[in-house]
Amino acid sequence: MSRELTADEARQSLSEHVAAKGAGIFEKYGPCIGWNQLLRLLQDRACVRYPCTVAFDPAPLQKGECAYARPNGDKPEEGFVIHIHPLFMTRMDRVAHLALYQLVVVNYGPFASSDDAEIFGAAALGMGREEYYEGLCEMADWLQEQSCGCGGGGGEPTRNVV
Repeated sequence: MSRELTADEARQSLSEHVAAKGAGIFEKYGPCIGWNQLLRLLQDRACVRYPCTVAFDPAPLQKGECAYARPNGDKPEEGFVIHIHPLFMTRMDRVAHLALYQLVVVNYGPFASSDDAEIFGAAALGMGREEYYEGLCEMADWLQEQSCGCGGGGGEPTRNVV
């Protein structure tokens, strides 16, 4: 006899799944996911459910936002563009951090949370969740400093995925 999962059980199951998917990416593309590895990863349907490209285009980004996965249409099958702030073109070693966070939206849609994005990104890069989150915050602070010249933090690493 089967039973329905509780909301907490479903959330735990998704968290375990994103951690396993992230670990699989690390095993296949790690330990250092640079630009070329990221481009191959985005074409790998075992890792990225829907077509996905990266654009260094700030147009759809909110003020202080580092990255955003914009759908190409009403259906996920139409694909996504991960928009990354062009200032990160000078920090290509960090672009994968931002893209991986956004891939949770691409792969899981509205079911994904910011926690899931952190778990996934950290596992894909082979680091602890806190270290990954701190890296995102550093990038948000760097963007804020470069954008306004104010020398202080306050930027957002990404739009909240929930």
